[in-house]
Amino acid sequence: MKAAQPSLWMGLMDATARPGMGLRERLCAALRDAMRSGALAAGARLPATRVLAQDLALSRVTVEAAYAQLEAEGYVVRRTGQGSFVALQADTAAAPTRRRSAAKGALAPTALLSRRGQGMVDTGGCMEPMRLQAFAAGSPDLRAFPHTLWRQLTTKRLRHSPEALMRYGDPQGREDLREAIAQYLVASRGVRCTAAQVLVLTSSQQALQLLATLLLDPGDRVWMEDPGYRGARTAFAASGAQLVPLPVDGQGLVPDFNLPAPRLIYLTPTHQYPTGHTLSLQRRMALVDYAQRQGCWIVEDDYDSAFLYDGRPTPSLQGLDDGGRVVYIGTFSKTLFPSLRIAYAVLPEALVPPMVTARSVYDGHVAQLAQAVTADFMAQGHFAAHLRLMRQLYRSRRDLLLDLIQRKLPWAQPLNSTGGLQISVTLPPGSEAHLSRQAAALGIATPSLSSLHSQPLGEDGWLLGYAALQPAEIESAVAALSQLKHP
Repeated sequence: MKAAQPSLWMGLMDATARPGMGLRERLCAALRDAMRSGALAAGARLPATRVLAQDLALSRVTVEAAYAQLEAEGYVVRRTGQGSFVALQADTAAAPTRRRSAAKGALAPTALLSRRGQGMVDTGGCMEPMRLQAFAAGSPDLRAFPHTLWRQLTTKRLRHSPEALMRYGDPQGREDLREAIAQYLVASRGVRCTAAQVLVLTSSQQALQLLATLLLDPGDRVWMEDPGYRGARTAFAASGAQLVPLPVDGQGLVPDFNLPAPRLIYLTPTHQYPTGHTLSLQRRMALVDYAQRQGCWIVEDDYDSAFLYDGRPTPSLQGLDDGGRVVYIGTFSKTLFPSLRIAYAVLPEALVPPMVTARSVYDGHVAQLAQAVTADFMAQGHFAAHLRLMRQLYRSRRDLLLDLIQRKLPWAQPLNSTGGLQISVTLPPGSEAHLSRQAAALGIATPSLSSLHSQPLGEDGWLLGYAALQPAEIESAVAALSQLKHP
């Protein structure tokens, strides 16, 4: 979600001024007028108080007081670790007069959603980049995808079984695709499963939402990596769970077994998001043993283990689980292409029936044609060949970006960069917002590292996606970043 620009209301500071108004009142009035005019739409993110204070030459205390006032009036919602957002348009906001009318029986706008629904909206959602841009994170190279081969496989499927592919499908997924996924995971990731344990889904985010719905009650504790994947945080927070952030070091998540036992533990153990560290074998075994003794669940999100370039990936956590406590999830959005909308979960046998039933309630099944073509692509060996080619391609681009960062961006320090589709870099403290605004003005995306921390003042940094970019595009974008002015 894009942050609202200060220029939208700077002029309103003077236009709304009245005799005797202080700076706080003037800023509040300017923001309200911007909402009434539509310049600030519902859901727009406001700048951080420190940033807005600098841009408007006000004290941070003044801006903080203005935001607090607008929050009290119902115009703004503030989310820890994410920022401040326009809650409602001014003409429908829950101003004091509206609250009085609500007390007399009128429907208050904030009552339109359930508590769970409002909680989901308050998380800010999960939006992925929809266009090619340096350095949007997490996107594979679609220009290098074997489009002709995919088209041929699609045509063949439509020629031989068009009617069958137009019918409703199995909520668990096509058997041929589940078999191909199981064989791939057993051979490449050390997962212990059969096709009967595989559930085909539209996304790993859907898997997280289903798991949150079936496994968590409001108030249940969930251990989360900090920093960590925002989509998981969103799914579990929306369910009403109590998120317990745990730090990450060079060996992955640092568990604290003295804490109250959680209902669920979320991990990205092979390539921790976003630091890139691998969860050590000792901690893997300790966590699996703990989950079995406490009766809690572990969700292993193996989002990009197919793209590790230095050494072999560590076998899955699920492969260590003898007690049926680990759920393994993966996706084809990174290995094939995002709009395919196919992901999967490998479930303990006891979870298969309830998850399949819950999945049927959500959206029925993944498109039959997409499943069939993906199954053919895997069974005929094209998937393995594509992964081999992409590893070589992405590794060369990672190496190029690391070299350019070292030579041209000495103020950006890469974290563990052994694989994946993006590089995490740390920035000088207090510089992320300032540098990101300059980069955005040049048309360069610099996804925030600090926003992945549970605390508002997380470590400044960026996640620089490189996999989808040609070498010349990487070089051009780094050259532009090298010209940024530091605060």
